[in-house]
This record gives sequence, C-alpha cells and structure tokens, in this order.
Amino acid sequence: MDFDLPLLLFWLKKLASVLLLPPLLPLLPIALGLLLLRRRRRLGLTLAWGGLLLALLLVTPGPVNRLLTPLEPPPLEMAAIGDAGAIVVLAAGKRQNAPEYGGETINRLSLERLRYGARLARETGLPLLVTGGAPTGGLAEADLMAASLQQDFGLAPRWVENASRDTRQNAELSAALLREAGIHKVLLVTHAAHMRRAQEAFEAAGLDVVAAPTAWLGQAVEGAEDRLHLPSASAAYAGWFALHEWLGLLAYRLSR
Repeated sequence: MDFDLPLLLFWLKKLASVLLLPPLLPLLPIALGLLLLRRRRRLGLTLAWGGLLLALLLVTPGPVNRLLTPLEPPPLEMAAIGDAGAIVVLAAGKRQNAPEYGGETINRLSLERLRYGARLARETGLPLLVTGGAPTGGLAEADLMAASLQQDFGLAPRWVENASRDTRQNAELSAALLREAGIHKVLLVTHAAHMRRAQEAFEAAGLDVVAAPTAWLGQAVEGAEDRLHLPSASAAYAGWFALHEWLGLLAYRLSR
C-alpha cells in the first residue's frame, strides 16, 4: 500500500479541528480545571469557569452573530456578474446512509449550495462546475452533486471535479479545468460564512471571483430561543461554523 501524505495531512487536520472546535473545545479547559482543583485551586476554577463561559458564548445568538458578521458578504448583485464564464458550486459533504436514494447522496449543506447554483444557471445561462472529492471513501461529492443536478433540477454540469479533498484543492483543480476552457472569471457559490475563505483560495489559484453566497447564518431567526437571544441549537451550529471558518483563515495565513 502506497503512503499517501496528502491524505494523512487531511486526517491530521480533521483531528486538530475536533480539538479546536465545539463541542470538545470548551470541555478541555473545564476538564483541565477540574483536574487542577486540588493542587492549584484558583487556576483550576478559572479554567473550569472559563470553559463554561466559552461554551455558553458559542451557543448564544448575540456572540455568535459577532463572529459571523465579518465573514458573511452581502448577496450577489446581478450587475456584478459581468463577463463571468462559469458558475462554480462547492460541495459541503454527503450522507453515506441514504437508503431512500439508493445509498449515498449529498447532505443538506451541499444541497443548499446546489439549489442556488441551479437558480443562477437558469438566470444567467452560464455553465456549471461542481467540485468535491471523496476523502472519506465512497462516491465523490461532485459526482453526487452532478446526479442531483440532473435528477432534481433538470440540469447537467459541464465540469465535474471529483478529486479534491478541501477548499484549497477545490480551487486549484477547478481552476485547472476552467483554464483549459479559457475561463478566468467565475461566480463562486458557497455558504456565506464560507465565502471569505473560499474566495481567497480561488483567487490564489488565479481566478477572478464574483461572490455568490447563499444560506446566511448571521442574524438568522430559526426559533423562539433565537428571537429571545437565548442559547439554542441553531446558534450552536452557527457558532461551530463561524469558529471553523476563522480557524481555516488562520491556517491559510500560517501556511503562506
């Protein structure tokens, strides 16, 4: 069996994200603080209460929205499309156990992006590129997106990039396909909170990017708890997403 360094790095990155993101992130200082209570009580209490406060902040709409606001751009204005030559839709994962679809299918995040990409394709007439590999095995996310486009939206992508493992590879491999077709400007479709990092990656790959964000999480009202600014499940998910993107941006800076 050949040693796959990129795959190893991918899984190391995933492991690091488990430690640096909720729900484990705030539990670590709490656990460490409890372990230190006997020997260094003040430090132990500080860590434990600090972890509890962090956990609370990351599930409360107000603090979470403050994390999201700098990440999420405004909606696409059609006048900004100009001479864009294609629409690029980024995958966001899949459901491996979907018996109602005969096996695997795209998850709800990929579907949100795909739906908006299909809408833009109909409004602009631009060809579609879907991008996403299969880092965890099975069918590539881009192949599942292509199938959903055809079956659910009556559209066919012109390009299917199915070898990438992360956003940077989405950008590099998609840019290579588009350059062969003479395309240098694209509409980039992804979640609003992911757009800043995705746009950086695609521009670094040499493409001129027009942001076409979808599915805003900041200021979203999902239920009574959010309207009352109380901790909620939707705020917890948005907090995880926001922190994930900030860590991703930091990783980009450190790897330059």
